Amino acid sequence: MNKKHTQKEILAEVILGYRKVIKDRYQYDTLHQKYDLPPFFTAARISLFRDYFLDYIYPPPAKRAELDEAFQSLDGYIQQPKKLLRILLDSGRLIFKYGRHLPKILSAGLKALRSFRTATQFENKLVEQAILSEILPPYSIEHINAFTTQLSKQDLEAFIDSSQNLFETLHDRVLVKKIIEIVEHLIAKMQKRPDVYTALDIKGLTIGSAIIKNGDLLFDQLPKEGQQQLFDFVIHLEQEVLDDLFS
Repeated sequence: MNKKHTQKEILAEVILGYRKVIKDRYQYDTLHQKYDLPPFFTAARISLFRDYFLDYIYPPPAKRAELDEAFQSLDGYIQQPKKLLRILLDSGRLIFKYGRHLPKILSAGLKALRSFRTATQFENKLVEQAILSEILPPYSIEHINAFTTQLSKQDLEAFIDSSQNLFETLHDRVLVKKIIEIVEHLIAKMQKRPDVYTALDIKGLTIGSAIIKNGDLLFDQLPKEGQQQLFDFVIHLEQEVLDDLFS
């Protein structure tokens, strides 16, 4: 297998296979038949969730190089939020508005962005299983599910927890607006200091901002009750899928 396909090629095929899994999982007709869907979980909103996963969490191979490069630059800030906090400390407006809560809000935003990195790590684990299995690509939904069942419980729990952290942040309608404001302020500040912050530093935050902004739209224009129902259902669905694989 290794003679015919490089690890990079296998990763691309695993990504395509997992995208099939997501497309299949978030089909309105299938979900409508299987579950008592929340009233606000319409076909259009299910499409929003599916497209969000496919565009921002599991994008196609062609977009991965750009995203990986940007997030490698952002990793240092995700691991050490104080680096970004220093940029904010000279902003009297934000300090006056958020005070001692500023570091907590920033950390919450960066924590949400870890979901992309955790998804990448999850895919790499699937690549390892694909190589061990000696199954040739392309990979079907059944192949991806089989690879998933070979992962450790710890790997799966980390994957689930990361996804839940992202949706908990997006579900907090007040917090997510604060995060967007702070990240946009950071981007503007960094753009004014090209001698200190690289284009990749800025691009990483810009992509991170897009992930949060578009995630915000998933719950947009819904009453509080509907937001909670959608949040509960998505978390339940993701957990149930993995539970079913191991049952």
